[in-house]
Amino acid sequence: MLVQILSHTPLYVWAILALLVWRGIAASADREMAFGKLLIIPAVMLLLALQDIAFKFGLGAVTLAAWAGGAALAAIITWHTGTVRVSPGQQPGHVLVRGSWTHLAVMLTVFTTKYVTSVLLAMHPQAQHDTLIVVLVCTVFGLFNGILFGRLARAAASWQPGTGQIVSHR
Repeated sequence: MLVQILSHTPLYVWAILALLVWRGIAASADREMAFGKLLIIPAVMLLLALQDIAFKFGLGAVTLAAWAGGAALAAIITWHTGTVRVSPGQQPGHVLVRGSWTHLAVMLTVFTTKYVTSVLLAMHPQAQHDTLIVVLVCTVFGLFNGILFGRLARAAASWQPGTGQIVSHR
């Protein structure tokens, strides 16, 4: 059955997986970038999660509440337990970002959640009306979106664009 599932997966899905792995590996290394580029991965993963929720379950009260609850919880925990991963870059408006494997882990988890949910719904279409499945999937998307935005919020709160300085909020 697994071989059949994998063989019926469109090629573009594997291309997306390769892109996510490539971006995740790149994020594991220290790099200098414009501060605004820190928003790209969280924004893309947010759009992918919400698009998937809308397509599979609709944007109703239950789906949005589960997603928002997971996102808020993870963002708060990440804010309180995270560390500042940025320091002033050599160019104005740039920051040096310490590498982390978190982006790869989050992106692969979101990809896997989307993939497994798609397979589940293809095999059992009625599952899209199962409240437990809907809440579980939407909460998982929210949790991982919250991690990314919590990390972004820590960096944004530390950055003083006028001075290029990083301040600690611990």
